[in-house]
Amino acid sequence: MSLGSRLAVRLCPSPFPLRRKLLLSLPVTRFLHNSPANSANLLPIIAHGPPPKPPLPAASEIGELRRQQTAERANPGKKFWKEVKIEKWDDGLAILLDKLPIRTPLKKPIVVPESKPLLAHAIALEWCLLHSTKVALTKHYRTPLTQLAGRVIDMREPNASTPSRDATISNVMRYLHTDTLIFYAPTTPEGQRDPNKKTLRELQVEEAEPVVKWLTTVLWPGTKIEYNDGDLGFMATAQQPPETVRVIREWLEGLTDWDLVALELATLSSKSLLIGARLVAEWSSDVGVGERSWGFDQAARAASVEVRYQTEIWGEVEDTHDVDKEDLNRRLGAAWLMALGRMSKSL
Repeated sequence: MSLGSRLAVRLCPSPFPLRRKLLLSLPVTRFLHNSPANSANLLPIIAHGPPPKPPLPAASEIGELRRQQTAERANPGKKFWKEVKIEKWDDGLAILLDKLPIRTPLKKPIVVPESKPLLAHAIALEWCLLHSTKVALTKHYRTPLTQLAGRVIDMREPNASTPSRDATISNVMRYLHTDTLIFYAPTTPEGQRDPNKKTLRELQVEEAEPVVKWLTTVLWPGTKIEYNDGDLGFMATAQQPPETVRVIREWLEGLTDWDLVALELATLSSKSLLIGARLVAEWSSDVGVGERSWGFDQAARAASVEVRYQTEIWGEVEDTHDVDKEDLNRRLGAAWLMALGRMSKSL
């Protein structure tokens, strides 16, 4: 209560003497302010460029990666080579660091067939982009084509890290009966269909039938490939005819080491032996049956029908679906480059 109010209470008689007595007994408090109230001075924004990146927690993996990248740029380290070049040897194209060839884990020089000049230049580019010997020895993910080429060369002498040809063929054949390309979703009931949109089953048939037709008429003529029909239940997996299995295995055994590793990479990436076979057969100069009209982008599209269908309905999850899409294209592109022979002038 203010001082003026208390004086008014003293002067005016109150019909409630007890209440008046209680009010008069309260202490009188006064607040004194000697500093004037000053308004804030707003300063103009004079910063240029994009806003700074938001701070990241100390334990963040992205933050740690950024710190490593910043440290590498500030102190790139040293590398023992000054230039990367391609030199023609008797058995193909060797990638040299100055005068020394790049070697496999078994200490064999990496020599790419002369029919694959683009692959040789891509491997050389990987080493041109390295900025230190330490990165070359510890971060093998920065030289994926080099690792694949070393796998091909060391395949003839299998070891703990390099499977043999037979093991590679058996690993690829496991995908035949459960191939992603030939799995069809159940038919959508009429009451749940969107008249302006294709069903998942229709999209799967649209991608699978041209590939299967090409394989059974051009690459493996006379064979028959059974589909896994979702209307029969997903537990009822269709087994391919024994004759089809025999023909495909014999075809795999006839591939070169380079085409076999390319096929394995495409199969593991797409979860489909049929997609990998179409991609390798289209572009390999050693197989020589394709018109080079079906590339790794079509292979990636055929391998991701269900993902595209679901994301069109529910949307993409950032840093998940988009990253997986680019990773699939990257891996199938590497398989394509491994199988690719010399490009003709007409292409």
